[in-house]
Amino acid sequence: MDSATSDTSGTPGTRGPTASEPTTVPGPTASLGRKPLTDTAETGLKIVVVGGFGVGKTTLVRSVSEIRPLNTEEVMTQAGLGVDDTGSVTAKTTTTVAFDFGRISLNDRVVLYLFGAPGQERFWFLWDRLFAGTLGAVVLVDTRRMDDSWYAIDRLEHHRTPFVVAVNRFDDDDAARHSLDEIRLALALPGHVPLIDCDARVRTSGKNVLVTLVDHLYQLALAQESAS
Repeated sequence: MDSATSDTSGTPGTRGPTASEPTTVPGPTASLGRKPLTDTAETGLKIVVVGGFGVGKTTLVRSVSEIRPLNTEEVMTQAGLGVDDTGSVTAKTTTTVAFDFGRISLNDRVVLYLFGAPGQERFWFLWDRLFAGTLGAVVLVDTRRMDDSWYAIDRLEHHRTPFVVAVNRFDDDDAARHSLDEIRLALALPGHVPLIDCDARVRTSGKNVLVTLVDHLYQLALAQESAS
């Protein structure tokens, strides 16, 4: 795990830990039969998950990671009163203070290394560091707090980092209240930016978000290649 998490800068097109290094940590994820990194893995892609406070970034990384994810969650205390807006997430008792880290193998050759960024404004100084070497990003959106998504989108556009937007549907009624077309309009998203629904708690749904991002990166690479 140390060898995987120490490379926060990421290097596009290079693989992460070698097959001889530890790739799983005994615990809940190991008991689920999730596979260690294979000998054939040759391409490691660094992906960052960003979004507002309490939007579900840690949950998404946890749900898709094939290793026990590294997280830096700490219990929220009274020191955060008036600093962290918990109005729409009153049940939240912990918060990420550095970043989350997980890994998922899309196939035998391509591995995604996932970094979940902290959402509070006081931790935004970490974002530019996390973005270094990132091939793409997922912006996780909570329709209860759409304004929290603006900074993430702005920073990704500033860095010219390709991204997709995933709407984390926390309840069944949310889809009826806000359509994807309405959300695209509210966020002023260009038509070429993929926008999809997800449930960060469900592994298959989270994996679909990542596959959508990889497909988007592939299409952008093809377009750039044909234009050159």
